[in-house]
Amino acid sequence: IIIAASFAGQWNGVWPSHFGLVNYADALHGQPGGALKASIATGVIASAIALFSGTMAALALRGLKGAPRRALDLMFFMPSAVPSVSVGLGLLVAFSRPPVLLNGTTAIVIIAHLVLVSAFTYGAVTAGLMQLPADVEQMAESLGATPAYRLRRVTLPLLAPYLAAAFSLSFALSMGELGATAMVYPPGWMTVPVTIFALTDRGDIFQGAALTAILIIATLAMLGVVQVGMRRLSR
Repeated sequence: IIIAASFAGQWNGVWPSHFGLVNYADALHGQPGGALKASIATGVIASAIALFSGTMAALALRGLKGAPRRALDLMFFMPSAVPSVSVGLGLLVAFSRPPVLLNGTTAIVIIAHLVLVSAFTYGAVTAGLMQLPADVEQMAESLGATPAYRLRRVTLPLLAPYLAAAFSLSFALSMGELGATAMVYPPGWMTVPVTIFALTDRGDIFQGAALTAILIIATLAMLGVVQVGMRRLSR
């Protein structure tokens, strides 16, 4: 339905009509085109930071057991359990006054996405660590590998598929995030979901459909690049 509407000029019957590329041309220029760049930049930055912080947290808590581990797991997963609108409201309350004034900046959008996707990177890396064979790391240690060398040459390469999955999931979630973004975005940093909502709200359904198709294609293309890069790095 979205693909059909993205090429349509009218849809008055069962099937659309007046097919063309006008909707895509309009979606790639002006404000919608800038929204695509903003979404990709936000998704890449937020997912990269979430991947690093989630990986470090998972490694740090790897040997922790019992109630402290459950409490920290709950803290990491809590942002994924609450509505994204509440995350946006919390950021507005926290960063709309000194000493940290971020309201109206692109940084608050990136922080909102980081908060929302960090739980998924932490969960994916934690699941990957649970699947690693412990004897491989122990053999590296017995051969004289330092902790840093073991992490760089043994643990992280074995985690490469899980790291790729964590980044891919975070990026896909960031590209489609609307609730928190709609509350905190500055005028010059509208993401694609916010722009699609604005277009459809004022009746530009066909242009909104074209921008939705572009969003899907851009997300899938980035996920493909990540998968190929991680596969080569792992090899």
